[in-house]
Amino acid sequence: MKKNIGNAERVVRILAGAAILSLAFVGPQSPWAYLGLVPIATGLTGWCPPYQLLGINTCKKKAACDSDKKGCGCCGS
Repeated sequence: MKKNIGNAERVVRILAGAAILSLAFVGPQSPWAYLGLVPIATGLTGWCPPYQLLGINTCKKKAACDSDKKGCGCCGS
């Protein structure tokens, strides 16, 4: 599975997902807030399925990163 999300976007996704998820426990307490798990999951894995389908890659490197590739800046390795 190739990583297609850069580090900055990963941080933003995790923070935004946590903010959305918090609405399940405080504020409106809506079950829709559990959709915040989606950006958290994509932020933690560094891979977004719709990005792959659309050919989008926000890593700084031009080629998508592989988890087994060493020294790739966007993958955190």
